[in-house]
Amino acid sequence: MNIVFFGTPDFSVVSLRRLIEERKHPILGVVTASDKPVGRGRRPAAPPVKQYARQADLPVLQPPKLRAPEFLADLSQWGADCFVVVAFRILPEEIIAMPRYGTINVHASLLPAYRGAAPIRRALFNGETTTGVTTFMIRKKVDTGDILLAREIAIGPEETHGELAARLALTGAELLMETLDKMERKEVSPQRQDDTLATKAPKITADDRIIDWTRSAQHIANRVRGLAPAPGAICRIRDLQVKILRCRPAATPLPHDSRKPGETIAIDPKQGVIVAAGEGALVLTEIQPAGKRPMTGAEFTRGYRVSPGEIWS
Repeated sequence: MNIVFFGTPDFSVVSLRRLIEERKHPILGVVTASDKPVGRGRRPAAPPVKQYARQADLPVLQPPKLRAPEFLADLSQWGADCFVVVAFRILPEEIIAMPRYGTINVHASLLPAYRGAAPIRRALFNGETTTGVTTFMIRKKVDTGDILLAREIAIGPEETHGELAARLALTGAELLMETLDKMERKEVSPQRQDDTLATKAPKITADDRIIDWTRSAQHIANRVRGLAPAPGAICRIRDLQVKILRCRPAATPLPHDSRKPGETIAIDPKQGVIVAAGEGALVLTEIQPAGKRPMTGAEFTRGYRVSPGEIWS
């Protein structure tokens, strides 16, 4: 099948690369987001998918508006059999219905679980032990289309968003190739989703990043995993804002008679700083002060001379 690929971030690049390397389904062109200013100089930078597409000599469209007549005309002229969407924005119906084989999406959850913009992060927030990837036919209502194929994977107990997303991207690329092959051979039967089992995975907000020390140690550890390495879970000690990039619940229960949530309980010269939570305690093993490089918890406590009794807020 001749396809047009829609995608923007690094997660999408893995599927695009696999399509190019396999050479089974010719890519007529790529649709991605507009260049955005980055860094201190605010210079425009191409999204990862555009960078990779240019290296592969693929034509690229970056429409500011998906319903723009000139964009729709250009897209139609490519004459694709199928549109493949991997981490892109919501498509209007006139695009979804354009190709004869329809428009398929690679979604990083086992639908109908975690419909929405942040399925990997929300799964980690909730302490899930398994997740997966689903390919499905896109329709107007987000992430509700008929399922084509799905593949489950286990989540490591301390796995971060960055690590899990990298594995899911590879799994998604494999599942995409299998889906396209089976669609072409008419060996796949779309299955309706059970809406009664649906859960939501809304976009991450600024408030989601703030550590609430009154929650349990496990809850905080899951939140840190879901935000690492970027944008990172944030808190303050003294007047310094820091990101907590890695932590784990303390293995040994600690007395909480007079411990306040966020209070520094102890300094471990090898592991880092141990901080009280609403339930249990956390060992902070990787910390990034604002404007500085990430460092181990032990390095942070030495460099910033953290003492027992100090409060993280």
